[in-house]
Amino acid sequence: MSGGHDKHTDTPCSEVLNKLYTYIDGELEESNCDQIRRHLDECAPCLEEHGLEEAVKKLVAKHCGCDPVPTGLRAKVLERLERARTEQLARETRTGSPGAPA
Repeated sequence: MSGGHDKHTDTPCSEVLNKLYTYIDGELEESNCDQIRRHLDECAPCLEEHGLEEAVKKLVAKHCGCDPVPTGLRAKVLERLERARTEQLARETRTGSPGAPA
């Protein structure tokens, strides 16, 4: 996300975004949490994405917490997330600067 990630942290934006849901859910190992926190402290676009993801999670929990999840929804969401991550990684590879917009 941030074109200057290498100036600030050693963690590529795509890696941070890959771990974002696990981080928000509190399921990430503490050493990885520190790495994600450092990156978020120094990368405004990733921090913004984190805030958006956290807000969506809270909204879904508030309004859909008791409703059963439709069959296949989890697989569809995970598939779309993986596609977005792959596209982000491809953009980073094309530009030669991790996180740089294409």
